Amino acid sequence: MDHFVVHGGKKLSGSIAVNTSKNAAVALVMGALINRGKTTLRNVPRIEEVERLIEVLKSIGVKITREGRDVCIIPPKRISLKNIDRVAAMRTRSIIFLLPVLARFLKKYKIPQSGGCRLGARSVAPHAYALESFGIDVVATRTDFSVHARLSLPQRTVVLYESGDTVTENVLFAAAQIPGRTEIHMASANYMVQDVCFFLQKLGVKITGIGTTRLVVEGCADINRDVTYEVSEDPIEAMLFIATAITTRSKLTITRCPIDFLELELEKLRRMGLIFDVSNTYKARNGKTRLVDITIYPSHLKALREKIYGRPFPGINIDNVPFFAPIAAVAQGRTLIHDWVYENRSIYFTELSRLGVSVTLLDPHRVYIEGPTKLMPAEMMSPPALRPAAIILVAMLGAKGTSMLRNVYQINRGYENLTERLRSIGAGVELVNDTCSV
Repeated sequence: MDHFVVHGGKKLSGSIAVNTSKNAAVALVMGALINRGKTTLRNVPRIEEVERLIEVLKSIGVKITREGRDVCIIPPKRISLKNIDRVAAMRTRSIIFLLPVLARFLKKYKIPQSGGCRLGARSVAPHAYALESFGIDVVATRTDFSVHARLSLPQRTVVLYESGDTVTENVLFAAAQIPGRTEIHMASANYMVQDVCFFLQKLGVKITGIGTTRLVVEGCADINRDVTYEVSEDPIEAMLFIATAITTRSKLTITRCPIDFLELELEKLRRMGLIFDVSNTYKARNGKTRLVDITIYPSHLKALREKIYGRPFPGINIDNVPFFAPIAAVAQGRTLIHDWVYENRSIYFTELSRLGVSVTLLDPHRVYIEGPTKLMPAEMMSPPALRPAAIILVAMLGAKGTSMLRNVYQINRGYENLTERLRSIGAGVELVNDTCSV
């Protein structure tokens, strides 16, 4: 069990680069199964979520090699789920990508129920409804997803029951494998969905409408190409470093930020009084995503009169909403944060009160945060969810004194070498485990 020891209150300085996206990487690793050829994914983050998926894929016969941050994937001609690594599968939400990608191998199959963050009910219903249109029937039991696949219906229009990122990606993987035209309405246009679209285009799948809520896909009867694709940068990690700079009142440059997925967050922060510079845009290594460097300056922030809430792209990213909690804690006035997507995530925001933050829980989705707060050190257990755990770390970095955040597996799921990278900009943070003395 790993823990963070945080010596907070230190000013940060210099620059830190944004890593590639967790949410894109996990989708691409799984989506590579629809390709009979060799898929090489470059710049795949070394995080727990990815490593668990690699364990699962190896256990079902997929040949995977990793050299540094590059992952090479070659699916077998046949797949058997007899020896699937259930322990690894049940530790990740991303196992749900197996629902459509196994359809070219098997007619009937069961995969373990997904895990990941504990954020209340996360229904498989939108996936089941959407995949029905392709002849993929999904039934959820207590422990498994039971699937009957008949990949069929050469032309279809799919209206998503929920405009979710993962469900959009799953529909894209299904549509890519079937010849004919698929229209996807109410699609997510978020960063990881765009990465999946760019990847599928390299496989020969024709896709129009990328970046909109209506996608048109021309699938292929057989995908067999040797391709290389570079994962794009993570706007959620960029927001972690933005929030850290603000909370520690530091001047910090964050490089390789995917600006199209941060514009509204920055506009809200500008209206709160944040002083920052944005460089000219340049292209990511995938040749598609627009990047910038952002320099944050120490600023006196005031709470917005309007609530902070997430929306599907192009709104504030739903996973960036929690980072406004430590930001609101150092701003003058009262901020209403409405995290409407997950039943329980706002409840975890109340954990910030142990660090001195004035948090009032209004209901399972809304909190008031009153600032400015003199952040105080504390010893705490990490919440069982990635973003709530990350915002506690952010607040601890701003709290003068020594804090401990115990059991940080959830943070390791989404962020690579975080302690080393934070130390490179002056943060006092150590990764220790139960065999170490503190």
